[in-house]
Amino acid sequence: MQLGVVGLGRMGQIVVDRVIDAGHDVVAFDLDAEAVATAAEAGATPAEDLADLTGRLGEEKRIWLMVPAGDAVDATLTELEPHLDSADVVVDGGNSHFEASVRRAESTDAAYLDCGTSGGPAGAELGFSLMIGGPEWAYEAVTPVFDAVATGPAGHDRMGPSGSGHYVKMVHNGIEYALMQAYGEGFELLANGRYDIDLESVARTWNNGAVIRSWLLNLCEEAFREEGSDLGDVADHVAGGSTGTWTVQEALEQEVPVPLIYQALAERFGSRADDGRFARRLANRLRYGFGRHEVKRRNE
Repeated sequence: MQLGVVGLGRMGQIVVDRVIDAGHDVVAFDLDAEAVATAAEAGATPAEDLADLTGRLGEEKRIWLMVPAGDAVDATLTELEPHLDSADVVVDGGNSHFEASVRRAESTDAAYLDCGTSGGPAGAELGFSLMIGGPEWAYEAVTPVFDAVATGPAGHDRMGPSGSGHYVKMVHNGIEYALMQAYGEGFELLANGRYDIDLESVARTWNNGAVIRSWLLNLCEEAFREEGSDLGDVADHVAGGSTGTWTVQEALEQEVPVPLIYQALAERFGSRADDGRFARRLANRLRYGFGRHEVKRRNE
């Protein structure tokens, strides 16, 4: 296949690399010329702008957007619109709100696929988990690319109509908040409990056969190994929160109780007012582990 990729940040470059490695052709564009040059070094055809990118694609264009959620998506779609028709497919791989995705699907001439993307920088080697919403024919048309970008055929699926992909990713992130909070609270009790325990050893032991083993627990082991059992100078400051907020708002609208997700979100917001909880310090470090988000340090 031939794929246009717009947005060549950390995640966009991974999409480019994995699609090329699978034997497909990529045309790449970003406002950052250095990012375009990096994609070109990986084997992509560089584009000067969006008009140039669409001109280099075939009659049935397949375009993957990996630009920041919000205004950047709308601006990109507006600029692409004159060059697209109903035979074309646009994939939005960012963390857009599902209602915005429904609106874009209704207003875009091309078929619009909202693609929730999970896996972080580790996806460069392992592949992503992709949760996709939109027309079934469009999903099937882009399946070879999804196979390349995901962990394989089992790593992606069509969740339903437009909006459903980003909806599932929203709930995924809410669960992520609660899991991080649960690990953080458990390790906080161990850190302040009655025994002097090596927390890296605990995480490693649990992650080999225990019921609560997971990638996040593996990242706990990494955090304690690199920062120490006391987490060194990692601050009690957990950034992010938009997708967790959307999850809680949707739960209120649907009258579904989500007390664990809500409490994890509240702890995240509370972390910005003081510097006291070990659990939130671990959540801060875990965000670096899975997403390479900046670690807020004490006294910064």
